[in-house]
Amino acid sequence: MKAAVIGLGVEGKKAVNSLLRHGWEVYATDLNINVNLEGLDLPRLSMNMIDEKQTVSIVGENITVDLGFTNSYAIEECDAIAMSPSMFGGTFATRLLEEGDLLSDVLTKHKDIFTIGITGTNGKTTTVHMIKEILESAGKKVLVGGNGGGGFSGYYDLILEANEGDWDILLVEVCDMTLDFAKYCFDFDVIGLTNIGNDHMDVHKTIANYKNSLVRFFADTTIFTAFNQDFNSDFKESASKTIPYFEYQDELQLFGKFNLLNAGLATAITRELKVSKDVVRSTLKEFKAVEGRMDVYKINDADVYVGKTDNSDALASILSEKDFYAIFIGTPRHNEEHRLDILDVAVKYNPEVIVLFPGLDDTLDIAIYRLNSLGYRGNIITVNSLDQIIELVAEYSHEEAILIGGNGQDTIIDIQERIKLISEKL
Repeated sequence: MKAAVIGLGVEGKKAVNSLLRHGWEVYATDLNINVNLEGLDLPRLSMNMIDEKQTVSIVGENITVDLGFTNSYAIEECDAIAMSPSMFGGTFATRLLEEGDLLSDVLTKHKDIFTIGITGTNGKTTTVHMIKEILESAGKKVLVGGNGGGGFSGYYDLILEANEGDWDILLVEVCDMTLDFAKYCFDFDVIGLTNIGNDHMDVHKTIANYKNSLVRFFADTTIFTAFNQDFNSDFKESASKTIPYFEYQDELQLFGKFNLLNAGLATAITRELKVSKDVVRSTLKEFKAVEGRMDVYKINDADVYVGKTDNSDALASILSEKDFYAIFIGTPRHNEEHRLDILDVAVKYNPEVIVLFPGLDDTLDIAIYRLNSLGYRGNIITVNSLDQIIELVAEYSHEEAILIGGNGQDTIIDIQERIKLISEKL
């Protein structure tokens, strides 16, 4: 079997690697010659420079990659196509859907499995892992995946895995930027919404647009939304059934009211699936924070909170519950200046120190300018390495609390691992 992967962003690269692992031959293409190929499984390839200024072809065993151009004949030879979710809704994507060539139309076993979708701005990954552990404690075989940004192997990997295994439940994390795409690819039986927050506004433009995307996504499906969620009346009109959920009331090791809501959503969905209260309660009692998500460590006198908080609502939910002496913030990509509004939130809570470090990109200068323009009067420090971050944590470890968050999941995981090791040794 041969597949074409069109677009080599996060999902495209994950699709290439997954298809190769499942024994497919792959033709991959991206019109951007400068696309980042890091993370692609491309061993021992030879590069044929067709035109070093405009196009590149990379040819290896079972894979051909064209950059700067697309070989239409190579696509026509393929049995299935995996396109970037960002292309969904465009003219090219519409033609592919009409021809039934999308991978989710060629491989359809996943559509016969009971499917749960979890979407929202914050808390998706934690909620997905809670549901997974509860269902597995109840004896179910659960296949988990979806949104590449959540640390999973992508939507196409989920389709490929479902096609080859025997599963009771498919559990999909759905990024809020890929709602229409996911609605087409999967047959959701139930969908849970964690929250609606201020992120990805470069795509949504407005909260109203985001809400409308959710309305389409929820159509004719059983949905779970927080009891006080904005737009619940709109969602109720679209969904076939709406079930409210509330903050979790039993023992939970995770910090924050936001995690009580995540646990409340996980509880509501699994109880609807007839999992006993005892199984839910015992599973969540032992549930640990997901890697890269907010966790707390003790360093000397300080509680050190570490986890990805890459949008203003995520950061505000933490700062509203705890006073921090120092806030460490990972900076966003150059083209994601909208995410700098996390600095607005940090300044509002006025910590003594704000430490900036490169999260997804080195945009420290832009972040410093933002802080100065906001009139922040505390101490601004910039660092460029993990060792420098650890040195400052040690310096502030006799204060009550320190927060390390912002952008850059991989960077924050590295920080989290180092902080954990230090905490365990003390």
